[in-house]
Amino acid sequence: MLQFYLNDQLIRTSQPAGSTLLDFVRYHRHLTGTKIGCREGDCGACTVLVGELQPDGQTVSYQSMTSCLTPLGNAHGRHVVTVEGINAARGTLTPVQQAIVAEGGSQCGFCTVGFVMSLTGHSLNPKPGTPETALASIDGNICRCTGYKSLERATLALQQQLTNRPTEQPLAWLAEQGFVPTYFQGIPAKLTALRAATEASAVSAQPAQNSHSVTVTGLDAASAARAQVLGGGTDLLVQRPEQLREMPVQLLYGQPERRGIRREGHQIVLGAATTAQELLESEVLQEMLPHLPEYLKLVSSTPIRNMGTVAGNFINASPIGDLTILFLALGASLTLEDPGLGQRRELPLQDLYLGYKQLAKMADEQVLSIHFPAPLITDYFNFEKVSKRTHLDIASVNSAAWLRVQGGLVQAVRLSAGGVGPVPLMLPRTAEFLVGREISAETVRGALELAQEEISPISDVRGTVQYKRLLLRQLLAAHFLQFFPAQLQLTDLL
Repeated sequence: MLQFYLNDQLIRTSQPAGSTLLDFVRYHRHLTGTKIGCREGDCGACTVLVGELQPDGQTVSYQSMTSCLTPLGNAHGRHVVTVEGINAARGTLTPVQQAIVAEGGSQCGFCTVGFVMSLTGHSLNPKPGTPETALASIDGNICRCTGYKSLERATLALQQQLTNRPTEQPLAWLAEQGFVPTYFQGIPAKLTALRAATEASAVSAQPAQNSHSVTVTGLDAASAARAQVLGGGTDLLVQRPEQLREMPVQLLYGQPERRGIRREGHQIVLGAATTAQELLESEVLQEMLPHLPEYLKLVSSTPIRNMGTVAGNFINASPIGDLTILFLALGASLTLEDPGLGQRRELPLQDLYLGYKQLAKMADEQVLSIHFPAPLITDYFNFEKVSKRTHLDIASVNSAAWLRVQGGLVQAVRLSAGGVGPVPLMLPRTAEFLVGREISAETVRGALELAQEEISPISDVRGTVQYKRLLLRQLLAAHFLQFFPAQLQLTDLL
């Protein structure tokens, strides 16, 4: 039995955990303000807010998510908000809606609800906003009518209003100003009570099992053995939503033991269910990789980053998975666990891929955590990506590079490349060539030539063989130009 709050109502449902939140709110609760658009997470018309109770038990953190790719089971224990849940009584507009109307930000109106929900989520963010973060909050919403400038003006006008939001008890101020209804202030207590009741019933029903697996997945041992493991849903719910609805699923999103980013000695460790947005916001990672937020802005959009997990990107095994390419260059390894046998083992990420969509793991093994050597502040790291659109698109070719240089000589190198082979690639021969050499135009040109011998691209909808070879050469050159701008010139490398 799934239990969560939908707007101001407690929901108990036995609908399949692998079905979509979008279908539940529209067809089972008849809340049709949430629109059906692309069903691939691109358009943002189905955007809702999902709130999670924080460890202090006093606050709820809200994130925008595309409900077309949100497994219904991932709503368990949380607060789901649709546009009907923020609308004021007697047809009064919220400040977000008023700003859009005032600036002419709505024409056909189909996409408007998604923008409203994303901007409401921005208003609820506990961190003080800026014009840049306000605009970034709508990066997952597409409008085909307005040309966006009116929506940008509305967003900036709204952010100006939010400068008056107090740092203490901001939710009370937001409710007073009409950004959200007053019932929001009672949600933390309701989620606390719901969690306590859920855990009590789970322990009573199955004292030997983990309460999360009982209450969220609802699987017995036989069902668990044939269940589809499901994280954020951003890939599987695009590929085969109907099958997921009809089969048992084991939900991993939000499990406490698979979350968090921390430093342990000389290693960085993150839970397998860590989301791309959590990577972007991590102070631990930004301390060592200050440009990481810039790279992750190239990975999908805010609502998708709020949902998509790191391990999900790895296991999807796409040859152009952005997070996969990034973590390959960081030298990441996986901790795999067989839950049935209670056995764990370590596997370098580069050894996970045997062939196209073929993995070096047993069917019952799951990724528990990811770890990689903590980069030194003096190390060089960069990520590059080329796609048809700059944002919210799959790469044609992507690449990452990590270098350590001491005494003017390259001491260690890791180079990764995506879109130029059947699997996410490391370029070991190119890396070996660079070790022990001084950085010069001649050295880099030699590396660029050798890299061409390590790849085997094919022509497809994202480019011809020749185009992909050219792209990788340019991306590898871009790494070195970024690292050593005083020593290298683009004209010397091409």
